[in-house]
Amino acid sequence: MKDEIEKWEREDGIKLLKKIGIRSGQTILDFGAGVGHYTIPAARVVGNDGLIYAFDKDKNALEELQRKLKKQELKNITLIETDGNLKIDLENSSVDVVLAYDVLHLVDDRKGLYKQVYQVLRQGGLFSVYPKHNKLDSPGWGLEKITPRDIIEEIERIGFCFEDKYCGLLSHDDTINEGCILNFKKNERK
Repeated sequence: MKDEIEKWEREDGIKLLKKIGIRSGQTILDFGAGVGHYTIPAARVVGNDGLIYAFDKDKNALEELQRKLKKQELKNITLIETDGNLKIDLENSSVDVVLAYDVLHLVDDRKGLYKQVYQVLRQGGLFSVYPKHNKLDSPGWGLEKITPRDIIEEIERIGFCFEDKYCGLLSHDDTINEGCILNFKKNERK
C-alpha cells in the first residue's frame, strides 16, 4: 500500500494532474490537502516557478505533509491550517487552480465553498473536483443522495462552466481506486 501511494505521488499523480490541465508556473490551492497525495504531485508539476497552498483543518495531516516535504526537499508548498470554517484567506483572483478532491462530503455548506473558490480563482481558472462518496461512488456522509450530475449543477449555479470529466485510477486516503474528476472553468458572472 505504501509503495503504491509513493508511486502515485512520484509518477501517476503527476500524469493525472498534467492530463487535467495543471502546468508549470501555476498557483494552486489544494483544499483539504490532507497528507498531500495530490499536493506533492502538483508541486512537482508546477515546479519552482509555481506555488501550492495546502489548506486543511487536520493539524496531524499537515504535520505529516510537512515531514514529507522536508524529506523530498519540496519548497514550493505553503501549508495553511484552518479552524474548519470555509473562509479561504487568499487574495481574490490569485489562484490558477483549486483542487477539491475527496472533501465535498465533509463540507456542510458546499454553496459557500463554491463561492469562496470562485473568489480566489483567476478568470478562466480551473476548479477540479473529485466528489468521492456520492450516490454512485461509495455513498456516505453528505453526498450519499446526490449524483455527479447534481454536483455539476450545484457548481454551475455559482457561475462555473463544466468542462470535462476524467475517470481512472485516483488516490483515496492511503489507497488507489477508480474514480472520476469533474473540471470546471471560472467564467465572468452575468
